[in-house]
Amino acid sequence: MAISTDKTFAAYTDSPWLIGNARLIDLSGLLLGAHVAHAGLIMFWVGSTTILEVVRFIPGIPMYEQGLTLLPHLATLGWGVGAGGEVVDTYPYFVIGMLHLVASAVLGAGGLFHVFRAPAILKDAGGRAAKFHYEWNDLKKLGFILGHHLIFLGFGALLLVLKAMFFGGIYDTNIGNVHLITNPTLDPKTIFGYLVGIKDSTRTLLGMASVDNLEDVIGGHIWISLILIAGGAWHILVAPFGWVRRIFPIANGEEILSYSLLGLALMGFISAVFVGYNTTVFPPEFYGKDRLGSADIQFFLGVLAFSGFVWHYWRSRQQLGV
Repeated sequence: MAISTDKTFAAYTDSPWLIGNARLIDLSGLLLGAHVAHAGLIMFWVGSTTILEVVRFIPGIPMYEQGLTLLPHLATLGWGVGAGGEVVDTYPYFVIGMLHLVASAVLGAGGLFHVFRAPAILKDAGGRAAKFHYEWNDLKKLGFILGHHLIFLGFGALLLVLKAMFFGGIYDTNIGNVHLITNPTLDPKTIFGYLVGIKDSTRTLLGMASVDNLEDVIGGHIWISLILIAGGAWHILVAPFGWVRRIFPIANGEEILSYSLLGLALMGFISAVFVGYNTTVFPPEFYGKDRLGSADIQFFLGVLAFSGFVWHYWRSRQQLGV
């Protein structure tokens, strides 16, 4: 495969801001460095924003009235709050913010390493790193990389389960306090019923956002963690079947990016419904009762990601002459 650092994404434009990381699309080592550095930027934003919110937090005033963005999420996870959602200790928020800043430094260093010291193409690195070099027409290798992503996501979902069940519990607006979820719902009929809009044997337009208890929430995360980890192992070991390749053809980086953006769009739309209507996952003690503005932001991000999906999928078809 020909390797080039020329502007591939913006081959028909002179706008530099449209090129971005697409110039690295065939350089697996440099593209990995960009991904790691991007994760570092996200960690830095989370850490610095958390610290700033801790500094300007005013006890006795609801978080949603103070315009806080991240502390409500940490409070929902049971950190630093007591009965009625009252913040009793902001030190956990400070610690979490600092941990994210440290992680951002580590990730930033990793990104710089891949840019300046590591080979531009992973197959030249040798060892285990070479296993993550990809070719766009090597679907087994792309499945191998996808599998590792899915396993990491599965462990992320599992972390929430462990926090809720064993390490302090999470905040439950139904009882107004933090407690351990000792009996998560594992009944597949109940959990997967949410996916098709069935709650308590009744149809609902809210779908997953109709969940009204943390037992179902944590049970759902147990299921999704197992599915992600098992799916990750499957993709590492088994190449995509022919019928899958026909439904989701992969011939270039534009197609993979378009599928990723479609997934983000789906999450944006689902989260908009959760933010707007669900008070179990988004307790009013921390987010208030009027969340239309926040829901609109989630919906707009979903529309933006879907627009990106359409754009990049069209670009991939153009490259293939379809």
